[in-house]
Amino acid sequence: MSGKLSALERRLLDEAQRGFPVCSRPYAELGRRVGCSEREAYDTIQNLRQRAIIRRIGGIFNSGMLGYTSELVAMNVPRERLDEVAQVVNEYAGVTHNYERDGEYNLWFTISAKTRSELERCVAEIRDRTGVDAILRLPASHVFKSRVILPFGV
Repeated sequence: MSGKLSALERRLLDEAQRGFPVCSRPYAELGRRVGCSEREAYDTIQNLRQRAIIRRIGGIFNSGMLGYTSELVAMNVPRERLDEVAQVVNEYAGVTHNYERDGEYNLWFTISAKTRSELERCVAEIRDRTGVDAILRLPASHVFKSRVILPFGV
């Protein structure tokens, strides 16, 4: 993390994790919850994003409930090609995130599509475009959701 967190930053991070307001003025509501102005809440959150303490703010949808299909995919990518292959993977709208892991299969990502055939096509395209044949496809057999909140409290 980049520098120490102020008391306001800690309160905002705690509150945003519990439930970012879904309303016409989310920063006003967030500020109300932690005892600051809308402008202070907005500026503080933007500063946290600039410092890469917050990477993104966005909704997480249950893709299965929306009729989509998804899969966790792992690739064995030569270390010197990781950035290049990750860029190709990131071009696909159905990829929510990817990350590097230690081990033989070192690039992991989650991909969703409207249909199984569309998902198959996307993974095949990624294989063809990158030339990486060592791919593990790990469809979920059971979904376990746990809510993780990192306490930043004052």
